[in-house]
This record gives sequence, structure tokens and C-alpha cells, in this order.
Amino acid sequence: MARRSPPPSTCVPTATAGAPGGWSRTCPSCWWGGPLPTSHVLGVGGASTTLASWTPRPPVDRALDLGTGCGVQALHLSGHARSVVATDVSARALQMARFTAALNDVSLELREGSMLEPLGEEAFDLVVSNPPFVITPRQEGVPRYGYRDGGLSGDRLVADMVGGIGRHLRPGGTAQLLANWELGPGEDWTDHVSGWLEGTGLDAWVVVQREVQDAEGYAETWVRDGGSRPGTDGFDRLYGAWLDDFAARGVERVGFGVVTLQRPATGRGPWRDLVDVRHPVAGPMGPAVLAGLRARTWLAEHDDDALLDVAWQVADDVTEERVGRPGAPDPQVIQLRQGGGLRRTVRLTTLGAGFVGACDGDLTARQLCAGLAVLTEVATPVVVDEVLPLLRDLVKDGLLR
Repeated sequence: MARRSPPPSTCVPTATAGAPGGWSRTCPSCWWGGPLPTSHVLGVGGASTTLASWTPRPPVDRALDLGTGCGVQALHLSGHARSVVATDVSARALQMARFTAALNDVSLELREGSMLEPLGEEAFDLVVSNPPFVITPRQEGVPRYGYRDGGLSGDRLVADMVGGIGRHLRPGGTAQLLANWELGPGEDWTDHVSGWLEGTGLDAWVVVQREVQDAEGYAETWVRDGGSRPGTDGFDRLYGAWLDDFAARGVERVGFGVVTLQRPATGRGPWRDLVDVRHPVAGPMGPAVLAGLRARTWLAEHDDDALLDVAWQVADDVTEERVGRPGAPDPQVIQLRQGGGLRRTVRLTTLGAGFVGACDGDLTARQLCAGLAVLTEVATPVVVDEVLPLLRDLVKDGLLR
């Protein structure tokens, strides 16, 4: 495949490190010299590496790669799943996935069909999906790229997937996927995504990993992704179509997140955790996701008394930071910093700092609260009331174990 002779000034610098001759690996104009064919099958890019990094990888019996594309997620699954099913609406993508599997001497069960259609009533222990989540105008003349456009208006494709994936998860089964969602004026993303989850009965952990884009920035990103360059008639036409589409539905911004879903293994109600994380996180995140799922599930299935009866211990990657005026008897700020996982920073009260500082695995949380009550001359129930929310918060993300 011939490259252009020199790179265009508008080349998208998304993955230039290591690219031959300084060319971007992901800017289609560098390789195709113009817009992509709509049958293009995407290789390994930023979204696929993000999904691979965030996917938990316990040994499982049956796994599913929904919308497999070139087969990269299915290849990852083959390392810890006894059997792997991979689906795609594109016959060409399945040919690529078959080739990927053959190159790596991996056995995959490949099925052609759109989204959940090829699954029947089957259920899996782990489902991963880098779905065609890109919000694309449903207008004549706008190319519909199979690798990114699922054929539905707005964010309906991901909403439908979240609403339907539960019936294809075994009890305790997990689904890991990427998502875009539309936001109107003043709309909170947590309200929007929570609407997808209503009635599913699924646990949900949704993490926003990068800045929400405004409509203009989102439109430019995906017009360029298809190979159209700013300053050309084709770019201006497509850019206008995107903005008109957003304006018609009152969309101001588009969010991007990593969605983890779990079907409860018992009859309990589902837990929800929707968090905004804009800073860099550890990589790979899969081990932290698996630990976070287990911690949140344990918390959902145990009451406060059970939580207080555990002798918790500060995780090895957690440090404490104290900031204060020189010579002052007490610090002005006390906070914990997590080295791995979500790399959280948690600000502590004096009482909270005293509690966490004593968590060495020897005494239960209940015993520590009683001791703090004596030291601070504060009633034990008051100490417990302050410690419990902090304790749950630190346990869910592994700062206390």
C-alpha cells in the first residue's frame, strides 16, 4: 500500500511513536491518500488497546467478542477462555479475524450477524465489545463505515447493547465495552447513562476516562478519521452534516467511557458506580477492574457490621501526604495517594487519617473505632458514623484490602 509523499499538514498525530518515517499509524490520509472505503476493517488502534487494557482476565469457560473486527479482542480472550465466540456484521471483518486466528494458531467460533442477533439464548462468562459506537448522521451522502457506525441514530446502539446484554451473561458474568453518549445543555452524564441501566438488573461500573468533547470537536475527529482533510469540500460537507445532526437533537457534548457490567450471582439488588476520572490511570487496568468488581460485589452483599468485623490493611501502593505550614502543630491537608489502579487521591479528616494509619491487618475496623473514640474523647457511634463511608470508599478501589 503506497504512502503519500510528504505527510499532510493536517495528519492526525494520534500514534506517531514508532510509525515508519514519522507517519501516523492511525491517520487514514497517510496511508490511503483520501477517504477510506466504507468496508474498511480497522486494525489495532487506540480504542482497541484501551479495551484490551481495561478487560478483566480471570480464567473463564466461555467468552464472547461482540463486533470482533480484525479479531484482536478475541485473540486476547483466547489466552484465558476455554472457548471464544466472535461475531461481526461484516463478512470481510470475519475473514480478517479468521486470518488473525490462523496466524496465531488459535481456535475461534466465528459468527456473522448484527450485534446480539447471532447469540440466540446463549450466555457467557465474559463479553467484550468495541462496538461501532461513533455517533454518525443518518443523512444521505454521509459514509457509513462498518467498523464504527452501527446504523442507529445517536447513541441508541450502545444503549440497546447495555439494555440487552444481561440476558447473555451467566450469573456472575461480566461485560466490558466502550461507549459514547450524547449530552444536551446542562445534562449530567451520570443521569444519561443511568437511564440505560434502568431495569437491566446489572451491576454497573462506568468510568469516564477522557474529557467530554463538544459537538464541534467530535465532528472534526470523526470526519478526519474517515480520511477527509480540513479545507476540502468533502470535509466541509461532512462536518456540516454532523453539526446539523447534533443541532436537530439538541446535542452539545459527547462523552466517552469504559463500561463494566456484571450480572449478580445472587438475588441481591444491583450496585452502581459512575465515576469521572480525567487523569492517567495504571496500565493494564484489567487486574484493577477485576479486583474492583469483587470488592464492590462483596460490599453489596455485606452489611456495615460485617465491614466493621474485618481487619483491613492499607494496600502496598498507597502513600500518605501531609501538607501544612512550617512549624504548625497540625497539617492543613492529609490525603492518600494510590499508585496503581485508578490512581485515586482521597482527602482525609484527622479522624479518618488516624483510622487508616492504624489499618495494619491486626485489629478489626470495629476495634480501631473503639480505640479512636477513647483517644479523641468522641463517642464510639460518632466515630463509626464518620469512618464507615470512608471505609467503603477505600475498600471498593483497593486502597484498603
